[in-house]
Amino acid sequence: MSVLSAVADLPPVAAGTALPVVWALHDGKAGMRSQALGLAEATGFRLVEKPLAVGLPWTLLPPQLWPVSRRTVGGGETQLAAPWPDLVVGCGRNTVVPALAIGRAAGGGTVLAQVQDPRRGRDAFDLIVVPAHDRLRGSRVLATLGAVHRVTAARLAAERARFPGLETLPRPVLTVLLGGSNRAYRLTRRRLGEIAEIVACYLRETGGAALVTPSRRTTAAGLALFGERLAGLPAKVWDGVGDNPYFAFLAVADAFLVTADSVSMITEAAATGKPVHILALDGGNAKFARFHRQMQQAGITRPFAGRIENWSYAVPDDTARAAAVLRQLVLSRIGRRASL
Repeated sequence: MSVLSAVADLPPVAAGTALPVVWALHDGKAGMRSQALGLAEATGFRLVEKPLAVGLPWTLLPPQLWPVSRRTVGGGETQLAAPWPDLVVGCGRNTVVPALAIGRAAGGGTVLAQVQDPRRGRDAFDLIVVPAHDRLRGSRVLATLGAVHRVTAARLAAERARFPGLETLPRPVLTVLLGGSNRAYRLTRRRLGEIAEIVACYLRETGGAALVTPSRRTTAAGLALFGERLAGLPAKVWDGVGDNPYFAFLAVADAFLVTADSVSMITEAAATGKPVHILALDGGNAKFARFHRQMQQAGITRPFAGRIENWSYAVPDDTARAAAVLRQLVLSRIGRRASL
């Protein structure tokens, strides 16, 4: 029987009872951190963030060859030491071995959850959360439409309030999420120039404003080009200096342009319920093709076809759904321990 259907509904943590503890493991990369923290936060448990520093000799070996030991990451016994948490949420290949080591040291007392296919020790994880386009399936696998994330109504409202200057921008506001080249796609200088011109034309035609934010893969030269092309127009291009306005840019958007290379950015934009237009890039692969097809079939995204459109859709609830399963698993395990 699937773990997703075998766990009975459980009441919330009783008042006066200590909240279960969840460790969020990640390797510091923005996308991995966002997914691990997003799922861990959504459980409502007491969160402890555990960024991992992987050094030599492990950086020379694929994680499939690492020994199952807490000493494979920076901090060793000091960072990953008892008392063990009730739940571990890891994201990405560099968190798999540390999570397995924690599970072994905790003697089965810690629920282990992994975002993305761990590729090893799958049977040791209580829940594996993967996007549907990855095609991994099993009794302990929960498939999501996109990536799990940190975008909530409360966070959007709070971040919007932190950047009050955005409220004075002329409407409509177009938020542009720029990625960069990766193993599947190429974001060239030529394409960045074309995207900048799309945004400039939109501003001239509508009298609205644009908010542009890069990812860690956006080149400095590309971002500078964007700034040059939008000079003199009502546009804000975040250059990575100062407080990150990413969530505020999501909150105030009336519509989005998002480059095709990032599942996380597309999913986060979709969490707002606003129209999400996908900007085509050179390249692609079968996984991305499945993801884009599934998002379009769900009515969430549309390929950018020359103009900004308006439509509505049911906002995906994947993060909350996965977190609910984890709450049940953790509370069930705590209940069994208490009955012994």
